[in-house]
Amino acid sequence: MTLGTKADAPTTRGPVDSRGYRIFRIVNTVVLTGVVIVTLYPFLTIVARSLSEEAYIIAGKVSLVPRGFDLTSYKLVMSDAMFWTNYRNTVVYTVVATIISIVLTTCYAYVLSKPQLKGRAVLVGVALFTMFFSGGLIPNYVLVTSLGMKNTIWAIVIPNAISVFNLLVMKAFFESLPTELEEAAAVDGLNTYGILLRIVLPLSKAIIATMVLFYAVAFWNSWFTAFLYIDRQDLLPVTVYLRNLIAGATSAESAAADADKVQAAATLQAVTIVLTTLPILAVYPFVQRYFVRGVMLGAVKG
Repeated sequence: MTLGTKADAPTTRGPVDSRGYRIFRIVNTVVLTGVVIVTLYPFLTIVARSLSEEAYIIAGKVSLVPRGFDLTSYKLVMSDAMFWTNYRNTVVYTVVATIISIVLTTCYAYVLSKPQLKGRAVLVGVALFTMFFSGGLIPNYVLVTSLGMKNTIWAIVIPNAISVFNLLVMKAFFESLPTELEEAAAVDGLNTYGILLRIVLPLSKAIIATMVLFYAVAFWNSWFTAFLYIDRQDLLPVTVYLRNLIAGATSAESAAADADKVQAAATLQAVTIVLTTLPILAVYPFVQRYFVRGVMLGAVKG
């Protein structure tokens, strides 16, 4: 009797070692690299323009690398007291609005995740209806004004407090949690609020971090709501400050202003865009690991 050697043993090829999977990885890498390049190129161009001298920008010599390193535009923007006032407003609006949105979305999603809830279909239908239909710009303006929320933070926070998309994502996450955990907690004497606070929320860090990122980015970048409902310059967010700079540059171009003034306005736009984007770029790495887990919720159950 002869024993087969290791070389004689049949070999099986796993999916990771297959030719199709290697081709998929190559194509996937090429596609994602292209997406990264397309995404980064405009931002890097803006950063380069914000750090370049106006003469090089006017001559069209600035692309991805700054030419004639110059921080004059940064000093000009950062010396404007109104910029910092609007910047502070944006931070306050974003923090307050995100907290309120997370609380409301979490409570609403947790309720909708219970199949035994009476009227659950109606509540889901109401949420879905608002996802496709709205009251219109003028009725919303009249409503916000009549409620006395104009020129207040609530005009920005309340109308956009719940995103239906985020609501449905959180609802799906809560439905994926094992019901045995809540049943065991109920046997131990916890009520509905205790189960939510002590059992469900500690298991929901990934989805909550994802929703915080979604809401924070949305409120940070929002400008149209403030443009509609806020008249006082000292209450505007920094995004409206940026919008006014862009509008000023457009007006200068339409009025056939000299090239130096138009380019100076464009440089200020680039500086303001960079300063406005930096906080989100600084926060994202800290929530990225939760974000990846959050967007994959429901993909694997067991």
